[in-house]
Amino acid sequence: MLFSEILGQKHIKKHLTQSVDNGRIPHAQLFVGKEGSGTLPMAIAYARYILCNNSGGENNSGNEACNLKFNALSHPDLHFAFPVTTSDKVKSKPVSSFYLDEWRQLLKEQPYGNLFDWYKLLGVDNKQGQIGVDEALEIVKSLSLKSYEGGYKVMVIWMAEKMNTQCANKLLKLIEEPPNKTVFILITEDEEQIINTIKSRCQTLHFPPLAEDDIKNALINKYNIDENIAVKIAHQSNGNFNKAADLVYHDTEDTQFEDWFVFWVRSAFKAKGNKAAIHDLISWSDEIAKTGRETQKQFLNFCLDFFRQSMLLNYNVQELVYIEPKSKNFKLENFAPFVHGNNIMDISNELQDAIYHIERNGNSKIILTDLSIKLTRLLHKKAE
Repeated sequence: MLFSEILGQKHIKKHLTQSVDNGRIPHAQLFVGKEGSGTLPMAIAYARYILCNNSGGENNSGNEACNLKFNALSHPDLHFAFPVTTSDKVKSKPVSSFYLDEWRQLLKEQPYGNLFDWYKLLGVDNKQGQIGVDEALEIVKSLSLKSYEGGYKVMVIWMAEKMNTQCANKLLKLIEEPPNKTVFILITEDEEQIINTIKSRCQTLHFPPLAEDDIKNALINKYNIDENIAVKIAHQSNGNFNKAADLVYHDTEDTQFEDWFVFWVRSAFKAKGNKAAIHDLISWSDEIAKTGRETQKQFLNFCLDFFRQSMLLNYNVQELVYIEPKSKNFKLENFAPFVHGNNIMDISNELQDAIYHIERNGNSKIILTDLSIKLTRLLHKKAE
């Protein structure tokens, strides 16, 4: 991964390369950025810059053999940890090293991919992965050995918020006092979920969402699409290159999510004093509950976004509205007046509570039915 292949984030590239050039490499760093902002590609490019003794702000100088190993993501001193779970391939005690082939495939095909893409690739969408204590033992073991090339060792922990408590506690001492020439790069989308004792031991770097121009230019160069289409997709992607790539391929799950959302809010509107509509909501909850938990969480986050966008439109902040519904007979401007300051916080809290309970293996059908009944009441709430 070359720095030139990473979209935007020029100030972060400059900061990271200069810190290496000046011999000031922090032993533990936390990269914080939303999906599609480039935290993982940046971590790999940074690791390459360190391990291959590159200089001049790019990864094409230094040790040529080392750079070739990085092209195949097979450098022996580059270690990865990421959320895993049991699958047809691994029946018990799953750790990242069992899934390195799939991991390299994800990085090759979707370097800006998210957790949902990763679980889809593994075929475990109905399960939730984690970075557990077995992974912590593997990390301790691999970092206690000397580096193969005699220089640095780099451990990249992707989606570090998925570390369970036992894993985090096991790694705490190692992150605080790592072996000589060992660098930890923790990557997270939500730093609030990282325990404070680990967060306080890391130097934190915040990645802003990508600029629309960076996404537009990348879409034109990579996919050879018309500039007008690229501009539209860049706006819809809201700083998320992974979403932009999905929109190019029409591979985004948002189309299905939008159908579910439209049916849901229409049924919720009708449900006040209407038994048939209540049955529709229960059937809807049953249908969504049959999908995997990651799909359910992804969908509820989509709903959160939709409600927020509707409120922005209701308050005439059109320049911040990027969602463009594709469903027939559903217009965002007609729906927007029902989402306002008097109900948006309650709607948001209920959706986040539902995500919280689904993540902790609550009964999805009960959670979604309860959420639907509450939504019926909240959508009929008048603006003050």
